[in-house]
Order: sequence, then structure tokens, then C-alpha cells
Amino acid sequence: QVQLVESGGGLVQPGGSLRLSCAASGSIFSINAMGWYRQAPGKSRELVASISDSGSTNIADSVKGRFTISRDNAKNTVYLQMISLKPEDTAVYYCNSVLRTGWYRPAVTYWGTGTLVTVSS
Repeated sequence: QVQLVESGGGLVQPGGSLRLSCAASGSIFSINAMGWYRQAPGKSRELVASISDSGSTNIADSVKGRFTISRDNAKNTVYLQMISLKPEDTAVYYCNSVLRTGWYRPAVTYWGTGTLVTVSS
């Protein structure tokens, strides 16, 4: 069993900052990529940022320069630091991890249940 638990969402004013965390737990052998997606009301889920096991990052153009992704491999945790937040950043943010539960098992994608970020005055 694998669980991804997100935290850190909430209400913030435009221009404010938030830091999201996502911890993976359970029968984990190795973690490849970890990342964050978001889904705004009436829109499809989109990639925000991802980070590989070697630390290479991929950041969506819409948040580049404002959001930073990082990970702590010892804690199986990924972070999303968000600054200069805009109302259009309002969405449910989902944590995602591609991992293996055994050396002989293929990599599988797991998802968290999401944390709501609301940017409003």
C-alpha cells in the first residue's frame, strides 16, 4: 500500500505565498519522479511542476519564476514553494509520484487526494 498525503493548502491573498508538501509512505522500493498537478473549476488537470530522482525539474510556463519544486529523498517528500500567487492559481493541487514497490515491479503512478489553494482578496 502506498499513500501520498498533501498539506499546506489554504486561502491566501494575491501576491502571497504558500508552501505545499507531499509525503509518500508505505511499501516503497524506489521513487522516480514526483510532481504537482492542479485542476481549476471547469478545467482539466494540468502539470505544474515535476522533479526527477536526480533533481531535474520541469516547470509549467504559467508558473515559471514564481513556483519552485524540490524534494527530500530521505523523507520521500516533495515540496512546492509558491510565491506571487495570482487568482488564476486557484485550484486543487494534486501530488503525483512514479514509484516502484519492489525491485521486480514496474513503476506505477500514484496520486494524492488533493489540497485546495484559493487565491483571493
